[in-house]
Amino acid sequence: MSSNRNYRSAFVFITILFFLWGFITVLVDSLIPRLKDVFEMSYGRTILVQSAFFIAFFVVSLPAGKLLSKIGYKNGIILGLLTMATGCLLFYPASSYRNFSIFVLGYFTLASGITILQVAANPYVSLLGSERGASSRLNLSQAFNSLGTTIAPIIGAFFLLSSSIKSSAEIELLSKTEKLRYYAEEASTVQIPFLSIALFIGLLALLFKFIKLPNVVEKNPQKGYHELIKNKKLMLGALGIFVYVGAEVAIGSSFLINYFESMQLGPIVASSDAMMAIANTIADIFNQSFSDADPKSLLGMFVTFYWGGAMIGRFIGSYLTRIFSPGKVLTLFALFAISMITTSILSEGLISMWSILAVGLFNSIMFPTIFTLSLDGLGNLKSQASGILCMAIVGGAVVPFIFGNIIDNFGFKVAFIFTILCYGYISFYGYYKFKSTKS
Repeated sequence: MSSNRNYRSAFVFITILFFLWGFITVLVDSLIPRLKDVFEMSYGRTILVQSAFFIAFFVVSLPAGKLLSKIGYKNGIILGLLTMATGCLLFYPASSYRNFSIFVLGYFTLASGITILQVAANPYVSLLGSERGASSRLNLSQAFNSLGTTIAPIIGAFFLLSSSIKSSAEIELLSKTEKLRYYAEEASTVQIPFLSIALFIGLLALLFKFIKLPNVVEKNPQKGYHELIKNKKLMLGALGIFVYVGAEVAIGSSFLINYFESMQLGPIVASSDAMMAIANTIADIFNQSFSDADPKSLLGMFVTFYWGGAMIGRFIGSYLTRIFSPGKVLTLFALFAISMITTSILSEGLISMWSILAVGLFNSIMFPTIFTLSLDGLGNLKSQASGILCMAIVGGAVVPFIFGNIIDNFGFKVAFIFTILCYGYISFYGYYKFKSTKS
């Protein structure tokens, strides 16, 4: 009974971390459309900023897995939190000096902290109980991650996208005093939210210093990574993580607002009583209004439905993966995602908008389900396998980079065909795991 109580307490505290990195990841994504305007970049070059964020997963994951086996989960969590706080603090000088390189460094540092947390928390949650219930537990934790990603676009819409960005030509027309005032306003738009986040993360690190977490992992074998790389089931799962994170980021983070703008949805949304009622209902919660807002702010508000769908889907998925084969549920959700993307490609206006937002609902169970299916049966190699799976999160850099360049050359509708291929592989992987479990 005492062991179960300890597991429940640990589960609650770790789930707080899932919420935190979900919130921060998507809040940072809110900067992408703003940075594109500030630095007047193509879609392909803009995504290089976010590439720095996801490349950190590729660089840091394996060292993090090794480090955690030496310092333990608790110290690893504290280290991850402090690294995240450092990344947030770097946004202060980046915005003060309008320095693109420091922004990239800030992304990389922030992602390094999140990577350490990912490598520790995902297998840790799967081990806080039976192996059969691992997918259900991780889906539940990831639901709170999605709660963070649902709230973040609203905060981003009000605090990071709400004011207009001037072009280089417009800035040159300003007087020296007006330039200084403009740069100061731009800096404060980014600085205040991220200083607040850094303070919150620091307090959370302090809290974890005094939390007692059960030790549920055995020491890893010396040649664990060598064995894992030869494990076909794990490597197929790693590819699943790669294409899933890539497709999720390409659709929901980097370009969704730009996609809506390309279809000139700003005036359509603004002229729709129903759409404005939805936006203003959400705005009222934060005591805000859209009367003088930039179109990006209004369109950015609806991104919350993409991530909100993921949150709802994970709560549902926590139940579905408990009563049905997780592989079967994964296959069906991937097929539904493909159908929504196809609908968006073949339609225009609000139908195209809502169908692409609906992809978030079907994305919901993919990451935690692929992750736990990949760890199934690996015993005390799970923490090292987690490092390999977290390395695959680099798909969030590679896939959107390809996606952005397809947009530059052929437009959004053609680019979305590329994401259909990603979900096609996920559907195959789910079916493969379902058949292997039955046999």
